[in-house]
Amino acid sequence: MSQAILVTGGAGFIGSNFVPYFCEKYPQYHVINLDLLTYAGNPDNLRECESMLNYTFVQGDICDAELISRLFEEYDIRGVIHFAAESHVDNSIKNPLAFIRTNIEGTFTLINTAYRHWMSGPNQVKPGYESCRFHHISTDEVYGTLGAEGFFRETTPYAPNSPYSASKASSDFIVRAFHHTYGMNVTTSNCSNNYGPKQHREKLIPLMIERALAEQPMPVYGAGANIRDWLYVLDHCKAIDLIFHRGRSGETYNIGGHNERNNMQIVHRICDLLDERRPRSGGKKYADLITFVADRPGHDLRYAIDATKLTEELGWHADENFDTGIVKTVDWYLNH
Repeated sequence: MSQAILVTGGAGFIGSNFVPYFCEKYPQYHVINLDLLTYAGNPDNLRECESMLNYTFVQGDICDAELISRLFEEYDIRGVIHFAAESHVDNSIKNPLAFIRTNIEGTFTLINTAYRHWMSGPNQVKPGYESCRFHHISTDEVYGTLGAEGFFRETTPYAPNSPYSASKASSDFIVRAFHHTYGMNVTTSNCSNNYGPKQHREKLIPLMIERALAEQPMPVYGAGANIRDWLYVLDHCKAIDLIFHRGRSGETYNIGGHNERNNMQIVHRICDLLDERRPRSGGKKYADLITFVADRPGHDLRYAIDATKLTEELGWHADENFDTGIVKTVDWYLNH
């Protein structure tokens, strides 16, 4: 009998890379993909799953307690991998309420339903549900911003600076509370900036590729000095797989690529790759399209992750570095 695993937000960027990988690797799991299909969710990202016998798609809202309860009952859900979130900082500045609702209320609805389905009371797991786990995917942005030195570790105090990161920090604490109060089997991962195939065009790398190919201005915030630690999306998916199966209950694991780049380095690398692969007419360079725009409010200067705990405890290593991953990424967008 297959075991039902609920994946939320599986039509989004990271989820739509994770779901095909997970379905293929674990035919013994029946993966239920719940996604509201907001602007950031794209069912075309999951075409390769349509023929998989262990895959079911459900369109719905993680805040819909009745729907979540029905899914747990109908499929007897034995694990949750929770991607679903509002995630774009600019959008959180314009409309913070949507982030509070989805990221906080939605996470509570999911974990509270899992608790009632798997446990009969605090520290009382129902017979047969001992291995059920709730894995929560979060972000390095909950830690705030770094100076020129140092790294975020699992022990770094939370200091979120945007409505987005504040809502994710709140959801992390909800998951933590269900472990410490009720004894639920939970894990959390905080990852650095992901990049790769299927990312929504609002994000830096696909936005720059799209603008460049359309020969439109390529907008860079401020002086382009903001630094991020870039993680190839499939490396993130493999880390989640490891944590879900082998991570210690109640623990947080940081996932980072050890690939720090500032925004200008990213944009110039994209321009160089496009100059090679799809040159502009008349010998013009894509870098000529770079323009600088006013910085966004509360823009964190630098994020960098120390993934030592994940590496030492679970043996995870990134397969891609930025130089290999960005080539794969640009080529994917050129082909799609």
